[in-house]
Amino acid sequence: MADGDTPVPLTPSQAYARGVAEGRWRDDPAQYDALRELDRIHLALLEDSQDGWLDRLSSFWKKPEPVRGLYLWGGVGRGKTFLIDLFYDGLPLEPFHPDSARAAGGKYRTHFHRFMRGVHERLREHAGQSDPLAKIAQEWRDRLRVLVLDEFFVTDIGDAMLLGRLLERLIAEGVTLVTSSNTGPENLYKDGLQRDSFLPAIALLQKYCVEVHAIGAEDYRLRALTRSPVYRAPLDAQSDAWLCERWKELSAGSATRDGNIVIDDRRIPVRGRGKGIVWFDFTAICEGPRGTTDYIEVAREFHTVLLGGIPRFDRLNEDAARRFVNLIDELYDRQVNLVCTASAAPTDLYTGERLQGAFERTASRLIEMQSAEYLGTGHRA
Repeated sequence: MADGDTPVPLTPSQAYARGVAEGRWRDDPAQYDALRELDRIHLALLEDSQDGWLDRLSSFWKKPEPVRGLYLWGGVGRGKTFLIDLFYDGLPLEPFHPDSARAAGGKYRTHFHRFMRGVHERLREHAGQSDPLAKIAQEWRDRLRVLVLDEFFVTDIGDAMLLGRLLERLIAEGVTLVTSSNTGPENLYKDGLQRDSFLPAIALLQKYCVEVHAIGAEDYRLRALTRSPVYRAPLDAQSDAWLCERWKELSAGSATRDGNIVIDDRRIPVRGRGKGIVWFDFTAICEGPRGTTDYIEVAREFHTVLLGGIPRFDRLNEDAARRFVNLIDELYDRQVNLVCTASAAPTDLYTGERLQGAFERTASRLIEMQSAEYLGTGHRA
């Protein structure tokens, strides 16, 4: 390559092979089918982005055809998120944000639940207008080329009712969809209320995305989680260092340290945050103005939560104990993996009065959440 030439971006397969050669991950032939499809999408989008001025001029009166995307599904820990992130990170497009006007023909990667929450917020902004979903898609038309959604999983009737129309409008604007899921498209929203209204969304996914089933035998997430215990007690001088090591193992170096997450315009401090994983200090998530709504959002968005410094509970901190009970209930119901440090074993954490019955359930769940069976169960986003 001559000096000053722009380097040619690596395809997902090339980036994958480089990572294997450098020892950053192990080669897994079960992931090759997905990589081939991601290469196809990468190259087609790259070709589109290099079109000449005449092609770009014609886009003013003719909407672009979307590149056929990918629906990658399979059991927990099959590397689905890893693969779509490899694709996203190597795509030579500017990052797009729905509230920003900076990127042109950009890429946007987010969790499915966060994406739908943003759509509902925008619908409220367009309340009273005719066909607000079309207006949202038109607002994004010139700035969004590729939408990457992690953990496509529909449980909410509100999401189910609008998804078909939303996908139809985004595809009509030329947006390519790449997504991961724990279930095949035909099983989305299975047995859900008014499911017939959701069938057009399934048909669109099957038409505009190639379906690839990730069937590898190795559970990468479970291997990382079972490398050492997920519950460490009692608290001591090494507790924080232990949790830091678990963070490095589980986030695979792709996460940021420190910062905040925002839920309903409220900022919650975090020690770390990555794609599907978050690290809280107990004081940040269970003391102060926190409620069940916060815990529902955390449990839906993150498949793994690290929690440091769980104290013993007595009559002096019953409010924090109640919040902790609610947090564990939400994490358990969504099958979120919990890695934590605590002052005592689960059955010895609570000596208060008001929550004895509720905390017996919490202690039981904390014990179950350490089991290989629980850790190997898929996240219910």
